[in-house]
Amino acid sequence: MISALIDLKRAGGDGLVAQLTSQLRSLIAAGRLAKGRALPSSRRLASDLGVSRNTVTYAFEQLAAEGYLAASHGRRPVVTVDGGERIKGAGATASRGRSAKPQLSPWAAKLKQTDWPMSYQASLRPLRPGHGDFREFPDEIWARCLRRSAVRAAKRELGPINRIRLCEALAHYLATSRGVRATADQIMILPSAQAALTLIASVLIAPGDEVWVEDPGYPGAAAAFRASGAHVTGMRLDDQGMLRTPGLAAPKLIFMTPSHQHPTGRLMSLARRTEFLRSSKPGKTWIVEDDYDGEFHYDSRPVPALQGLDAHGRVFYVGTFSKAMTSDIRLGYLVVPSALVGTFEIAQRHIGLVASSHIQEALAEFIADGHFLAHLRRLRRLYHARRDHLAEGLARHLGDVLTVEVPSGGIQLVARLKRGRADQAAVKRLVDAGVETRALSSLALGKPRDHGLLLGFAAWRENEISAALRTMASCF
Repeated sequence: MISALIDLKRAGGDGLVAQLTSQLRSLIAAGRLAKGRALPSSRRLASDLGVSRNTVTYAFEQLAAEGYLAASHGRRPVVTVDGGERIKGAGATASRGRSAKPQLSPWAAKLKQTDWPMSYQASLRPLRPGHGDFREFPDEIWARCLRRSAVRAAKRELGPINRIRLCEALAHYLATSRGVRATADQIMILPSAQAALTLIASVLIAPGDEVWVEDPGYPGAAAAFRASGAHVTGMRLDDQGMLRTPGLAAPKLIFMTPSHQHPTGRLMSLARRTEFLRSSKPGKTWIVEDDYDGEFHYDSRPVPALQGLDAHGRVFYVGTFSKAMTSDIRLGYLVVPSALVGTFEIAQRHIGLVASSHIQEALAEFIADGHFLAHLRRLRRLYHARRDHLAEGLARHLGDVLTVEVPSGGIQLVARLKRGRADQAAVKRLVDAGVETRALSSLALGKPRDHGLLLGFAAWRENEISAALRTMASCF
């Protein structure tokens, strides 16, 4: 009897209908109830199981809807599935699915070859590069801006996805602090600086287009351009940053970090900037300037952005708030040449790279009320002292192992390994000891030419830097 195969629990999380449906389904799938077999009537099965007739009726209706039973008024339901064969085939398919290697795009297949983003630990530990100190952020002031933005949101009508108040505030700030020449309508607010690179690549790059990037350089740029099918070429560096190879045909796009070359921190001279602009034909070669930590200059007045030197609308300017504020604010921005504004606005919506209007309005107030500039002034003093503390400590404790390159600004520095030591092994040893750093060789596009450590100083107080230096000294 079928009732002998069914065990219903009166007390438990699942109701009687769900239990009965599940158990009948399992019996059919396992072949215990063969195809063509007629089940007892709802009245008979309800009596055998000691449940209401409605419980059985609902279970039969659900199984009929799923295709396990054929049911009609006045007739006993009949099993319509050859469960044994069906489940055997499904198991074989599932097994094949588990063992088969997934087919990935060429871009995705190469992602495992890069150490970006860093994946050592979820928690932040000294001296991981690329981070500012979120503990120094004025959380209470920011919270007030967020609350006021939330209150106004109920009265705010739908508007442009790039909020005009923030774009106007940014246009003024970038003009006065970085020499960027742009109107508010040229500024796009995005979830991150990486999103800006993705948007640029989606709009401008066709499969096979040539793109130049710095080598070593920022891995996220190469990843974004490769995803659009570009052929990415790494350009060597000298003490002024990216070098242009004489006689090499101009590419479709050039990506650079001229204010603080990533990762070396080198500053591109005015003559080198002018050279790249002269060799980039308007409308044929585009330049992407990533000013990822342009707020932080310590030793002299900052050199104006490359974008401000461009008179022909061929430079995209990329920035982020994650270094100066907190990494979880998730806002970056892109200054687009005026001729491309309309196209980029449409592309931004289609790709879905839209930032929260609530956060945008709060940030606009944070900037307009002077809190952003006050915060930056304080951070510059702190980070300047932390840079010097780390550089002096490295020279004192590890001068026989490392050669330190002290950048004029930024939030990280490079310490090169002497005597040709392998930096990957050194990084692993340090990470195991509790000090996070990054191998310079891991940022190379091709065969690494340089070995060293990329060390962050901005996120760490001087006592934390000192403790990390002691650990490094013991490791070496």
